[in-house]
Amino acid sequence: MADSSHQPDGIAIAARDLEKRFENVTAVGGISFDVRLGSVTALLGGNGAGKTTTIAMLLGLLVPTGGTIYVLGTDILADRHTALPRMNFSSPYVDMPHRLSVYENLLVYANLYGVSEPRDRVRELARDLELEAFLNRPLGKASAGQKTRAALAKALINQPDLLLLDEPTASLDPDTADWVRGYLDDYRRRTGATIVLASHNMAEIERLCDHVLIMKEGRIADRGAPEELSARYGRQNLEEVFLEIARSRNRAGAAR
Repeated sequence: MADSSHQPDGIAIAARDLEKRFENVTAVGGISFDVRLGSVTALLGGNGAGKTTTIAMLLGLLVPTGGTIYVLGTDILADRHTALPRMNFSSPYVDMPHRLSVYENLLVYANLYGVSEPRDRVRELARDLELEAFLNRPLGKASAGQKTRAALAKALINQPDLLLLDEPTASLDPDTADWVRGYLDDYRRRTGATIVLASHNMAEIERLCDHVLIMKEGRIADRGAPEELSARYGRQNLEEVFLEIARSRNRAGAAR
């Protein structure tokens, strides 16, 4: 049974003192944050900042060295199988089987998630995400952009309440990437889903996200709405804020 006693009302994710060490390397160093239900929250940071490790812990794929995680009212460390059917994940860096067609891959995941009328759901997503032209192509013969769109379809197959996205528009041309952002925004508005987005695309974050967690060296260097961060640092946009933090010119007391 889900235990929401440690998760405040209106919060989709509550992480407290979350830490992950690999031998002598600290990938995530005791971070705490909340993600509001129905929001889009960005994890922003350079390579090695701890974003992907954090997402893996939220999914229950990595066991934290310390700390607690409550996701959708469930202690993800004790009972992740209660929350997982309501979640999904997409990354262009995590491949599906190449020998199966795009259609076969999506059908496998639809069945794994217990989707009712799985064939109809795959056809619906293929239409919505414009996959029909390569639906029967082996995934290994799809282009990088086509694989990215197939991975997004996989992430939406169970109509998740919580969607975790790692670089969701990588390898897409600017027009298709813009279309995907619009689709994600529409999905959130239609379903009330919560989205956590790791991205290096500042325009993407500014367009989609309500809140930003800026990570550096496994810790949260700062947090806030994109416009709040820009104002706090006296910068024109989020990219300038990111560069200031990445280059260690942090304001006193920024991390909190």
